[in-house]
Amino acid sequence: MRDARLFGGTDGDLSGNPFRADRDRIVASPFFARLGGVTQVISPGGSGLLVHNRLTHSLKVASVARGISERLCSPAAGAQALLDKLGGCDADVVEAAALAHDLGHPPFGHLGERVLDRLARQRLGLPDGFEGNAQSYRIVTSTEISGSTVGLDLTAAVRAAMAKYPWTRRTYPSPHVHLMHPTPRGAGVDPEDPAAGSVKFGAYVTELADLRQARAPFDGLLARWQQTVEASVMDTADDIAYAIHDLEDFHRVGVLQQGTVATELMAWQRDATELRGLDLAELRHTARRPGRSVELLRRDLFRKDGWISDDDAFWAAVEHVRHELVDGLLAAPFDGSVEAEQNVARFSARWTRRLIDAIHVREEPPMRSGHVALGTAQWHEVQVLKFVHHRFVLERPDLALHQRGQARLLGALVEALHAWLIDPAEAARLPRRLHDLVEMAFAEVQGLTAADYGLAGEDVDMTAMARGRAIVDFVAALTDGQAVGLLDALSGRSRQLWTDAFVL
Repeated sequence: MRDARLFGGTDGDLSGNPFRADRDRIVASPFFARLGGVTQVISPGGSGLLVHNRLTHSLKVASVARGISERLCSPAAGAQALLDKLGGCDADVVEAAALAHDLGHPPFGHLGERVLDRLARQRLGLPDGFEGNAQSYRIVTSTEISGSTVGLDLTAAVRAAMAKYPWTRRTYPSPHVHLMHPTPRGAGVDPEDPAAGSVKFGAYVTELADLRQARAPFDGLLARWQQTVEASVMDTADDIAYAIHDLEDFHRVGVLQQGTVATELMAWQRDATELRGLDLAELRHTARRPGRSVELLRRDLFRKDGWISDDDAFWAAVEHVRHELVDGLLAAPFDGSVEAEQNVARFSARWTRRLIDAIHVREEPPMRSGHVALGTAQWHEVQVLKFVHHRFVLERPDLALHQRGQARLLGALVEALHAWLIDPAEAARLPRRLHDLVEMAFAEVQGLTAADYGLAGEDVDMTAMARGRAIVDFVAALTDGQAVGLLDALSGRSRQLWTDAFVL
């Protein structure tokens, strides 16, 4: 099994540890270094504003993922036989996959991902659109250059471990996951555009052959839509890091206020019985009233994840988060003191250990779970932590103000690059990187048809699609600052002629 997990990424050398070699290639990649300039949740626009970016987030996900793997593989866990049966769990594999999992995230975080997807599908005619996980897979297999190879020449195990969602948007596997009931986690559709296919997916059609090759060693061990154990570890670690470490940021910058969070959680605890009796439409209409949003969360969890949702566990989770977050971390404003830093460090360490210790392996998991999962109590706690993040940060009008501006910036940037690309008078002066990406995309689509994209019988302009994919690849590889600087130059606002070329 080990040799099978190596193929496609050893450079013919089995003398060392190929999985550590994968990790080293990823860390040495300029795409990895770029993550230091890419938003995690909020852009670090202020002087001295210490918040996570995609690079620090990836490092923490890698640390948590390795901790989970080492715990599961320890003799005390008693899970080694089951792990071997499911295809293996190597700490170096999960660490490498965790380091690589966000390589494809575009400027401005998840906002950028949503905007680029809309532009890719509606403006550039790409049926696959854009998806951060698929873009990460594309980088390590198609658009990054490592020595004389295209891609990073990673082992099958690491490439498979990167695939949180081992399917394409519309066509693979067949029947497609978005038609299953229930769907695997992430395989749902956008209610406003259900024909577009799965919202989350792990590979574009152009990388499907590579995804199949990477997962070939797991044929017969896992369903085609199921994550490998190592992908499941990485995915769980990502959830843990997102739930804990982003809350640190919002506490540091003073966004999370003890009073507002306490009011919401305690109002639900006080009025839980009454809130359960409310009609869903009325509940949504009054969602801004204290306690309503928590009740909507509870109902949403039962609707999507009835396999694990439990009223007693949900109540206990709200109480535990209230005690730890409201009465603990948020009890005193962050003032930059040593004591404040220690409080944040203790909060993070305590939660990380609690969640890692609750990880277990299932031989036959429910459809919406991977083989590696949190215990019931801790799963509910993570959902409540993520709710606090969403309700008291992502829904803020001041954040929306900045994000709407960032969305317009990306739209204007895509339009400007598209106009440049199709201008015959400017063909010789295209940015070299964009020119190379167009040529690569043209080569990729030569053997593809409309049917490969699930569009049999429809007219598909492969030339336009190649141009569109090149533009998306180009924009997605920018940092936040490079995106702003490039649009300034393309809009004639910048007067820095030679220094602007750094983004080209």
